[in-house]
Amino acid sequence: MPTKLEALQQYFGYREFRQGQEEIIDAILSGRDTVGVLPTGGGKSLCFQLPALLMPGITLVVSPLISLMKDQVAFLAKNGICGAYLNSSLTYRQYRAALYNAKEGRYKIIYLAPERLHTPEFLEFAKQAQISMVTVDEAHCISQWGQDFRPSYLKIASFLKELPYRPVVSAFTATATPKVREDICSLLSLREPYLAVTSFYRKNLSFKIQKTQNKLYDFHELMEKYRGKSGIVYCITRKSVRQLCFALQLWGFPATRYHAGLSSEERKENQEDFISGKSPIMVATSAFGMGIDKPDVSFVIHYHMPKDLESYYQEAGRAGRNGEKADCILLYDMLDESRNRYLLYLSEEKAGLSPEMKEVVVRQNEARLQAMAFFCHTSECLNHYILRYFGEQFPTSCGTCSNCHSSFQETDITKISRKILRHLKKLPSIYEIWTLCDLFLGIIKRVRRIPFSFHEKRAYGIFKELDREWLREVVFYLVHEGYLSLAGRPNPVLSPGERAQELENRKHIVTMKMPVKPAAPKAPPVTWKPMERTKNPELFKRLFDLRIKLALERGIAPPYLILSNASLEAICERLPRTPKELLQITGVNEEKQAQYGEEFLDVVSQYVQEQGGAAKG
Repeated sequence: MPTKLEALQQYFGYREFRQGQEEIIDAILSGRDTVGVLPTGGGKSLCFQLPALLMPGITLVVSPLISLMKDQVAFLAKNGICGAYLNSSLTYRQYRAALYNAKEGRYKIIYLAPERLHTPEFLEFAKQAQISMVTVDEAHCISQWGQDFRPSYLKIASFLKELPYRPVVSAFTATATPKVREDICSLLSLREPYLAVTSFYRKNLSFKIQKTQNKLYDFHELMEKYRGKSGIVYCITRKSVRQLCFALQLWGFPATRYHAGLSSEERKENQEDFISGKSPIMVATSAFGMGIDKPDVSFVIHYHMPKDLESYYQEAGRAGRNGEKADCILLYDMLDESRNRYLLYLSEEKAGLSPEMKEVVVRQNEARLQAMAFFCHTSECLNHYILRYFGEQFPTSCGTCSNCHSSFQETDITKISRKILRHLKKLPSIYEIWTLCDLFLGIIKRVRRIPFSFHEKRAYGIFKELDREWLREVVFYLVHEGYLSLAGRPNPVLSPGERAQELENRKHIVTMKMPVKPAAPKAPPVTWKPMERTKNPELFKRLFDLRIKLALERGIAPPYLILSNASLEAICERLPRTPKELLQITGVNEEKQAQYGEEFLDVVSQYVQEQGGAAKG
């Protein structure tokens, strides 16, 4: 039997352990239940795979991800370790064959989904086999506070009681708050567990929140900085993955894609292309990344805000595994929260939970989404925020995140806050944050009820002198501080919050830190030359971006087949407001008017309205 160091080199090719690994392995080999919280890239798989080789019997690894099981078993095989997986991807014949081989003692490690534990065939096998350890991977799934709560994980403890003797139980996760750690220990009935939590801080990662009102345009500019480098772009929908991958290829980037809707063959091929460097940019949903250890990922961009900080930190942590400096950038707009709430609503409806359990899960999902949204608006050091969320103290600012590189000014928002609350109480309609702000700014294009009610008329345009983004920040801050409440599924609505009464006290002052915007450069770079020739460059940019968006949605390449640059410039010149006026633009025929006219006219109408009814001439 090799020693742990000999096994480390023989099977995994390493000469020494990473931080925290050896202590965890020693605890398991001594027969002690163990919980390991190691951030993405921390080598948690080795912490149970290595002791599994040194223990006399079989180790069962409970995992929720079929694709990860396959990858792990393939990795073990390459390193001369016999392993297997038992999940729904196997035919019944394959499943019976794998069980037979397990009974013959051919495997040291068996991966399986939690649903398999209580099937009669597997239970019969488990009661007769020599099981030395049961490992729970992605252990946060057992907690209702975890980002991927799975009721099937709650049955693991009852499975352990079915065994003739209790094996060592170990549990691992990359992200777990203190509450989730407590649940893991309690719900698995761990006995005086050894708890190992390595630091979540990775000094080579630079976090940045980039707020945007024109996401595709800003994404393009951002990607130009990373041309020639390897990175991952995360989206929250398959449709967005398809569109962004197409856009990157259109812009000349060697990009590929990954999401659960692709065939297993295409996913495997695209993943291999990414790892080999043939396609160094991967556009993917959260389905991509588990078990992927590509060391030279120099950036991770989140095109949409993830649903929680746990997911965000796991995905961002796939950058910079070689220790080199890497960027983690989140492109944020207000619609991200609405998208995530809707997706959470759909997943909760499909989960098949009891009404009581569903209520708990909805509440926890909302709390995590709020924490993620507050992260996008905070003025504190981003590393501070992340580490505090995971229960770790961080005494100094990181000096590398976007907030540490920004200047903030304490601003008194008491009068504006009182005015917002006063009008909100009187409004009969139900408003989301951006709709309410547009009502206050006087730039609503379409209203939900026509004509306006009396109080809607009174509220319309009361803050027309303010910046749109600034007002949204104020409203969101009031939600964060409890003066306003944002709740409801799938579309959350605003109402007075728990602290609303405090604003009625004249002595109460509300201040918030607002970023000080740097002075605009004297000669800003121009992205495309046609903008130099148009009288309304801002409108041209919006029309240009709309054209790219329409091309991505409809799979049209190149985008100028929709409308040429000359047509866009003519629209900027003449500012058509009706379908009849748009048809007078060169290059716009009746077919294009029918397909795209309304969307182009909407952009023009919005622009003219923002300019106070008259665009620059």
